[in-house]
Amino acid sequence: MAETSRRGHAARLAQRAAADGLDGVIVLGGDGTLNEAANGLAGTGTALGVLPGGSTNVFARTIGSRVDPIEATEQLLAAIARGSRRRVGLGQVNGRYFLFHVGMGFDAAVVDQVERRADLKRYAGHTLFVYAAVATWLRHYDHRHPRLSVQLSEGSSGTPSYFAICLNTNPYTFLGNRRLNLAPDAGLDAALTLVSFRTLRFGTILGVVVSALGSGRWARAHPRVDYHPDVHGLVVRAQEQPFPYQVDGDFVGDTEHLTFRYEPDALDVFLP
Repeated sequence: MAETSRRGHAARLAQRAAADGLDGVIVLGGDGTLNEAANGLAGTGTALGVLPGGSTNVFARTIGSRVDPIEATEQLLAAIARGSRRRVGLGQVNGRYFLFHVGMGFDAAVVDQVERRADLKRYAGHTLFVYAAVATWLRHYDHRHPRLSVQLSEGSSGTPSYFAICLNTNPYTFLGNRRLNLAPDAGLDAALTLVSFRTLRFGTILGVVVSALGSGRWARAHPRVDYHPDVHGLVVRAQEQPFPYQVDGDFVGDTEHLTFRYEPDALDVFLP
């Protein structure tokens, strides 16, 4: 058993475990720690086991893990005992793997505001995310000009966007016990799905969230929302200035260029 002590530590621990030929690495932590471990294990024969230890635990809940870590441990032990292990696909952005999604623009700016209040994150939970989304829209993000351009194929012209989300799984996230279903075509055995927003009007964004709490059909059909399933590669560029982005709920910073690709059969995962 090892405890992480700094950013990037989980990736190094996972790499060492894979190099030692261990069958699996079990991670108790939030989505950021899981992302690091997945990057250390991708391309090896060592499987990732997931126990929820964060505030939202998007990936753990997506694969069917129970929210309570004790109950989730029982699930995981049973899965290991019966050999419930599967090779799954991952997304990759600028060389870094992601388990469930990458958010660019407004989405990442919200995550940045949440991480600035990290001491409240565990206790305020989803309330903090809602507050940060409203505060970001009002004060911390330019919703008059698109910050990024999305290019789905080489040689095509980019589509201006206020923010975009590239998903490897669905749901996008959870609000309490409710799933936000943005991309039903995304899954561990399918290529990436891109959802891009060509508006940041408050009414539209609120409507998308309400729709995603159900089937999400209205959101995907909205004339200012571009929905692209089965994406194997894309490029996102800054329009006039760098844009923020986050990977699996972990704010990374600002960038001028992101290159995505889908990597099938990249990681073994123990599934409940």
